[in-house]
Amino acid sequence: MKDEKLLAILRLQKSKAIGDILAKKLIVNVGDVEQIFKEKSAILQNINGIGNHGLKHLFDEKNLKAAEQELNYIKNNNIKYSYFLEDDYPINLQNCIDSPILMFKDGNINFKNDKIISIVGTRNMSSYGRDFCTKIIEDLVQYNPIIVSGFAYGVDICAHKVAIKNNLQTIAVLAHGFEQIYPKVHKKYINQVNENGGFLTEFWSEEQPLRENFLKRNRIVAGISKATIIIESAEKGGSLVTADIANSYNRDVFAVPGRTTDIYSKGCNNLIKNNRATLLTSSEDIVKMLNWDIKESPKKAIQKQLFVDLNENEQKIYDLLSEKGQQLLDVISLECNIPIYQLSSILLQMEMKGITKPLPGKLFELM
Repeated sequence: MKDEKLLAILRLQKSKAIGDILAKKLIVNVGDVEQIFKEKSAILQNINGIGNHGLKHLFDEKNLKAAEQELNYIKNNNIKYSYFLEDDYPINLQNCIDSPILMFKDGNINFKNDKIISIVGTRNMSSYGRDFCTKIIEDLVQYNPIIVSGFAYGVDICAHKVAIKNNLQTIAVLAHGFEQIYPKVHKKYINQVNENGGFLTEFWSEEQPLRENFLKRNRIVAGISKATIIIESAEKGGSLVTADIANSYNRDVFAVPGRTTDIYSKGCNNLIKNNRATLLTSSEDIVKMLNWDIKESPKKAIQKQLFVDLNENEQKIYDLLSEKGQQLLDVISLECNIPIYQLSSILLQMEMKGITKPLPGKLFELM
């Protein structure tokens, strides 16, 4: 990626009044991230949600200077990154409307494996939780899943360590930048995680592990995987937030039941009782729910010549879904550079032609 484009992305990301959803809307409507900062304010104001407050932050010179400093840090330290419109961006996250427009990564992360699960839970893990976490991962080794967690105390670090012990790829999603590590006691695991996967963060190099950052981090943990597993949780906690986010993304959520008298089983028990999570007792529950035990027969390729009446926009959409599979409405809009108000009508026409079909959560795929 050229420095000019990365600088524009960083500048947009630094504009706190914009946010990821509005940032994507700006890119769609303007057509190119660099063009945003060349566009007239009067035109940008017509984009729903931007407002005078957003414009003020967007063109704040402090953001430009900060973006230039971060760009230098990225170049000087060979920091790897993933832009949400490029192929190396995690496909599951790409389907989340509020996913980061840019993420930084370290290690040997490989997203070609689509069997990705997130394992989270309390920092005060019991021996029961530790044993369950260990066994569930060991029993899934034959499916070679990627294990995602947040590198925190308790369930998180247990999941990472068991994955490493069993030669599984593991990804630690951080709530801060790469210039620090939290908790510091886990610094000793950095090399092991990097060798068996790596670290992901949306936060710039100097960003501290603030409380609100952990809440933002949770949406990446939930969105990057096919399913989220809650090992143990009190009645309130970050892992329950992650479960709620996963549910909002239409992802599977599993919870490990425990005794009603155990403080750190109450959260899981409530998830199950309120039908917000599937009861998890063994690896078989995951394998069955995610269809890992079913060998998919090769899909017959749909010949493009069958759709000789596709117009230019329909062909763009068809090519995108053919290459990347099911996609979120907003992602299709971004990738194909078609405004949402036009895209909905086009997708309806393609559905009537038997080319596409809608799925829950504003997802679309080829028939």
